[in-house]
Amino acid sequence: MVRLRCTIYYDGSQFSGFQIQPKKRTIQGELEKALKKMHKGSEIRIQASGRTDTGVHAKGQKIHFDSPYTIPTGNWKLALNTLLPDDLYIKDVTEVSETFHARYDVVEKEYRYYVTNEKEPDVFKRHYSYHFPYALNVSKIKEACTYLEGTHDFTTFSSAKATTKGSKERTLFQVSCEQQGTELEFVFRGSGFLYNMVRIIVGVLLDVGQGRRNPEDLCELLKQKDRQLVGETIPPQGLYLWNVVYEEEPS
Repeated sequence: MVRLRCTIYYDGSQFSGFQIQPKKRTIQGELEKALKKMHKGSEIRIQASGRTDTGVHAKGQKIHFDSPYTIPTGNWKLALNTLLPDDLYIKDVTEVSETFHARYDVVEKEYRYYVTNEKEPDVFKRHYSYHFPYALNVSKIKEACTYLEGTHDFTTFSSAKATTKGSKERTLFQVSCEQQGTELEFVFRGSGFLYNMVRIIVGVLLDVGQGRRNPEDLCELLKQKDRQLVGETIPPQGLYLWNVVYEEEPS
């Protein structure tokens, strides 16, 4: 058996998330359907670096699977992309050791969230950015970002539906917000993320930008460990799984 790792891109707009679900169109479902065709009806299970929700996009999702076939990696890429729909694309395929695991070997993930800060909605961006029509103080948002960097318990910023057992402590290496015209780009790099964590954090940072909270309030929110202290989870369409990093990259 050969173990293969793939980097995949997808437009999440027309998918019911990553994880396979009965009678729903999912990324895992489309990938496993393509692999089944390649393997003449044999089921091939994939493992992903993590799951994404309905409407969330990816530019750097990683998966792995095992195959009895020995095919050049370039041919794997070509064959799979021929079988996959247009909103799901295999960027690269690499042979890895049999001990590699797409989920358990992750050392860093990067997410980005895009907000369009304009009065009028742009219908062409509605699946790819969150429309936020209110005035924002971006320098206050940037200040608030600094309080989130480092190792903290992020219970306040995790969905109440989260199934994570054990510690809610995570380390964020970078939390930043940059403005280009009317677009805000939020970047989150960390050792791991809780369910809905990025979307909840961006919602709170937008509160800061509106003056509804002060930047230093983030410290107290982290300390309280109470999801009910912050607002609703903002929509998924502005969120992208941007990159996944492993300790040892294959040569």
